[in-house]
Amino acid sequence: MNIKGFSEERRILLKCVLGVGALSLTPFCGALIYPEPEGKGNRGEIGRKVDLNSASFLPGIYGGTLYSSTSSDPKTFNLVLANETSSTDAVGELFEGLTDVDLKTLKPKGCLSKRWEFKDGGLRWIFKLRRNVRWFDGRLFTADDVVFTFNRIYFNEKIPNSTRDSFLVDGKLPKVRKIDGFTVEFLLPVPFAPLLYSLSAPIFPKHVVEVAVESGKFMEFWNVSTPPEKLVGTGPYRLVKYLPGQYLIYERNRKYWKVDNYGKRLPYVDKKVKFIVPDKNTELLKFKVDEIDFYSMRGNDYPALSKGKGDYTIYNLGPSLTADFISFNQKRGTIPEWKVKLFRNRLFRWAISHSVDRKGIVLTVYNGLGYPVYSPVTPANRLYWDENYPKFPYNLRKAKELLEKVGLRDRNGDGWLETPDGHRVEINLLTNSNNPARVQIGAILKYDLKRIGIKVNFQPLDFNNLVEKLLHTHDFDAVIIGLTGSIDPNGGKNVWMSSGQLHLWNPNQKKPETDWEAEVDRLFELGAKTLDFKKRVEIYKKAYWIVSYEQPLIYIAAPIVLEAARNRVKNFYPTVWGTYEPERIFINEKSV
Repeated sequence: MNIKGFSEERRILLKCVLGVGALSLTPFCGALIYPEPEGKGNRGEIGRKVDLNSASFLPGIYGGTLYSSTSSDPKTFNLVLANETSSTDAVGELFEGLTDVDLKTLKPKGCLSKRWEFKDGGLRWIFKLRRNVRWFDGRLFTADDVVFTFNRIYFNEKIPNSTRDSFLVDGKLPKVRKIDGFTVEFLLPVPFAPLLYSLSAPIFPKHVVEVAVESGKFMEFWNVSTPPEKLVGTGPYRLVKYLPGQYLIYERNRKYWKVDNYGKRLPYVDKKVKFIVPDKNTELLKFKVDEIDFYSMRGNDYPALSKGKGDYTIYNLGPSLTADFISFNQKRGTIPEWKVKLFRNRLFRWAISHSVDRKGIVLTVYNGLGYPVYSPVTPANRLYWDENYPKFPYNLRKAKELLEKVGLRDRNGDGWLETPDGHRVEINLLTNSNNPARVQIGAILKYDLKRIGIKVNFQPLDFNNLVEKLLHTHDFDAVIIGLTGSIDPNGGKNVWMSSGQLHLWNPNQKKPETDWEAEVDRLFELGAKTLDFKKRVEIYKKAYWIVSYEQPLIYIAAPIVLEAARNRVKNFYPTVWGTYEPERIFINEKSV
């Protein structure tokens, strides 16, 4: 999982909401029946629904430029080190993995690997690679690139990365070896149910990257000052220009290996321009005046855009896969010890959760187009969504009672609560300034916490500055943020395992510091090794129940995902998981 900026989740291939057994790939494929959003009222149908089962592709036309936007500059061009969507959104489509996900079935499909087989009860997997794939510089993609990527980059202890976290089971990693120039073998120490999903991790060119790895300079490799032509991938587009604060420009990879049903080489669109637009209102204006082709809508945008007469279509993709949340820093040595002690108290976190007016936030922030959320699972995920997860409905009286049990009282009559040793309960709350919804939520939360005697200093920051505080300096009390989702729960190990880099409240623990974190660790290890699909689902639901009970992340609400797109964009099938076969998109300027 990655830390999510504003409205970028649809553009990233997600890796973790459906659980599957590696030996019997039987994902949940039933119809998704969502509850009514909190404030739908008499609105009727909201946007156009997308049915991939009836999707059909028109013969494409080469040429044209596609215009989109992103809310932040990338922090890095190195996907191994990227933990935020500002980076993955910038260079994600330059690279590919051995596998991909078929968004119609949500099953793994071949990408750089065209087929595979398993032996020895699933402990030995053999992958046949495509022979017609070339890197941007013309060199042939081979088994050496795969073996190097996993053994020397992802499984390298000196290179901290979330992919390594996802492959670790009982502290052990697979062994990867070359059989011949276009065949590789993965030897697993134990059965690993999410293997095919995990192999969507991008592969890198050995001949370009090896020197940086062997010299110990990989952590500085492919930073944002790297000339775009130095970024060598196999994907459908290559980055050709980056102007910080303004735009990224991509050109079609004319030697890309995919072809359409008529034998024509994909992709169709010649150029892509991605504007960097931190302000959401500016992005909306650019869409209205035809400067960008896509706009990820806020709930409050819907009334005006739905009645507009512009040449665009609004798509309703259903509830978001993830919800924003509040997290308190529990890492010792980064904030005063009295705050660590307070934030580690479950009753305090329960009190804050009871202070979050989730229904009111849905109505005011998302214009009624959303759902209150109390757990890591949103209504979009029918497989793991459970009405029986613990809930903490809005109740300030209950919040005050819990704070009293913690020992917090207004001891000097100034209107603010104090700890037994006299510290005023004052919290510095951060979020990213380019996300209007989070800024609104922060203002609402500040007001409600003041009503129960907690002083909040609310400060929106630049997204990349915020990520630096969360992942590196840990210089924060509390934050409102979000994470991308993924297709298999194992993709969230870097969040839920106590040793994970994105275990935001207390990351990179040598061993679990609480009993409940130890139990979540055990369940995630067990889930990765369990091949029986139904048992695997129940294991992860137990883990999510514990997380919901402990409230280390206090979830808020899941908005309905609304995407507006110009009608000149053809073969466009958006989903909450990403765009279905985006290489087939083409531009028809004659469209009305």
